[in-house]
Amino acid sequence: MIDHTTIHVNEIEESKEFYLKALQPLNYSLVMDFPDMKAAGIGINQKMDTWLHGHGVTQTIHIAYQARSRAEVDAFYEAAVAAGGKDNGKPGIRAQYHSNYYAAFVIDPNGHNLEVVYHGN
Repeated sequence: MIDHTTIHVNEIEESKEFYLKALQPLNYSLVMDFPDMKAAGIGINQKMDTWLHGHGVTQTIHIAYQARSRAEVDAFYEAAVAAGGKDNGKPGIRAQYHSNYYAAFVIDPNGHNLEVVYHGN
């Protein structure tokens, strides 16, 4: 089980705004904010699981957030694209993983590949 992860970003304020808008359909909000340190923590119900650190991108990553429904996957995709993300895979079944793997992919403003996935029916 992962407690939290760190995503290195170029511009902390731009990235914070993007992530909060993109992950709002999953009920993410700002949990901790350290402007002087160029860091922010986001999560659900005050449980921070994602750190954003504004000290520059050294390597892009892929991170997948779990949704509770296909509607949340769809809402993430729409919110993330509206917030400035680039399409990297519209919502749909990815049967190569398993028959109920419903996911969407968006590239964030720093080049990171974000996925939101629902494993249900």
